Amino acid sequence: MIGPPKLTRFEKARIAGARALQISMGAPTLVEVSEGASSPIDIALKELGSGILPMTIRRTLPDGTSEDIPLKWLLVEG
Repeated sequence: MIGPPKLTRFEKARIAGARALQISMGAPTLVEVSEGASSPIDIALKELGSGILPMTIRRTLPDGTSEDIPLKWLLVEG
């Protein structure tokens, strides 16, 4: 596996931002939305934390080689 065995803070921010944009544009949410988590960013972080987003992370090295890693492999409990 290329890179660290967990999601980096930059990858987490990119995923949460992209998903929050989708939610704000009307995409259906994948988790139950409570009264406290009404903003798209809160909902996106809740989805990311639950590990149900069907996404793949592509990590690229400076030499041009890359590897696709399923998001659920990079989510670390704790």
